[in-house]
Amino acid sequence: MIPSLLAALAVSVVAVSHQTAQQPAGGAPPPAGQPARVNADALASVQFLKRIDEYVALHKKLEATLPRLPDHPTLAQLDAHAQQLATLIAQARTRAKPGDLLPPDTRAYLRRQIGRALAGPDGRASRQSIAEDNPGKVQLRVNGRYPEGVPVVTMPAEILAALPRMPDEIEYRFIGQRLILLDVHAKVVVDYMDAALQP
Repeated sequence: MIPSLLAALAVSVVAVSHQTAQQPAGGAPPPAGQPARVNADALASVQFLKRIDEYVALHKKLEATLPRLPDHPTLAQLDAHAQQLATLIAQARTRAKPGDLLPPDTRAYLRRQIGRALAGPDGRASRQSIAEDNPGKVQLRVNGRYPEGVPVVTMPAEILAALPRMPDEIEYRFIGQRLILLDVHAKVVVDYMDAALQP
């Protein structure tokens, strides 16, 4: 087959593939001048949850090495278990730093989601709820235990609904203007971001 014909066929295949890739699920092509684009927020959410899953896999691997808690553990047993798990996590994540799970694109996405939730009809009540027990500015450290004596602020349902759903091992919490990812079993700050609550 002559080279010019091969080149023409290649161009045709690329054009057809490009057109097919841009068509929405219903089969109709996008409007002229508006090519299909990847939803940036959806992509940020997927990548964020992938990093969360990787952390949870590590969490489960480390927790499986500890003696199993009894069916009805005492507070002392729970605290000892949390401290042991926190030590293992810190040892496994020696290079962990702020932003590992919450890089700039994820932080921007979460701020947008929180902002939308607070702009809704229940936004004012949500802000008041957050402010009631919020300890304000507290020193945080990745892999560090949740500060002793600092109340755990309840997350408003509207904000939780706007954020990617966390597995049982991780919770969102506010401390001051920061949003933290809290390992519930180890009581460890997995990561955090500043300026999560826009005025």
